[in-house]
Amino acid sequence: MDESRILIIGSNGQLGKALSAKYPSALAVDRDKFDITDKNFIKSYDWSKVDIILNAAAYTDVDGAETPEGRVLSWQINATAPSQLAKAAAEHDLVLAHMSTEYVFDGTKSEHDEDEPLSPLGVYAQTKAAGDIAVGVASKHYILRTSWLVGDGPNFVRTMIGLAQKNISPIVVNDQIGRLTFTGPLVNAIHHLLSNKAPYGTYNVSNCGEPASWADVTRVIFTELKRDDLQVTDTSTAKYFASKEGVAPRPLHSSFNLDKIKSTGFVMDDWQEELKKYIQENK
Repeated sequence: MDESRILIIGSNGQLGKALSAKYPSALAVDRDKFDITDKNFIKSYDWSKVDIILNAAAYTDVDGAETPEGRVLSWQINATAPSQLAKAAAEHDLVLAHMSTEYVFDGTKSEHDEDEPLSPLGVYAQTKAAGDIAVGVASKHYILRTSWLVGDGPNFVRTMIGLAQKNISPIVVNDQIGRLTFTGPLVNAIHHLLSNKAPYGTYNVSNCGEPASWADVTRVIFTELKRDDLQVTDTSTAKYFASKEGVAPRPLHSSFNLDKIKSTGFVMDDWQEELKKYIQENK
């Protein structure tokens, strides 16, 4: 695998930054240099220097996608753009690795495997599901479904660390259940699939370990920060968002069955162990 022939799209995001660190010789671009919403740009791009496309670009403002402007952007970035990248990959015989999410499911099943039928709830979820379908057109594709991403950038863990620094005891939902996914192990999983030429298709990729609620994750964070003086008050998703307008529906169960990625010889670390390391580096 020639690292210099890898194109990383969305290099300014949490995952994009981690991919750029993993592949320093790759061509890393973001919207200032690579406008994925411009069909003509993608069609006329010089693909002769690319073997692998890593698409880490996404519109991730789940609630923003419910607005008129956000709906358009979400469809452009999460659905139409991947379809254009898939066409380019098919036409130029490239490998396309595309990042997906548990939001493509409605969260009624306690654990999601790769073969579960798509059942997206909100606009963001629907556009990501459409993107998955579009990417499947490329014969050489990997769709990596992940959940609760944590890396270099704004995320839930950093938000809770910030609250602890301000001595704030938060109210956190206790009925959304899942596992954190840290960008370092996720990038290693992507590298494993690519370098070992694993069978193409869809893979669930998150850290392993016992699934937990956001409230319980917060308690682990506060314990690691030695801030047991702070209290975490549980609430339901319905109650938390009851007074807020324009809120997208959330899947309550985000946990993945990880057997398929394990069958390729790759095992993710426990999310709690990764969380401890992340806190030590970011507190």
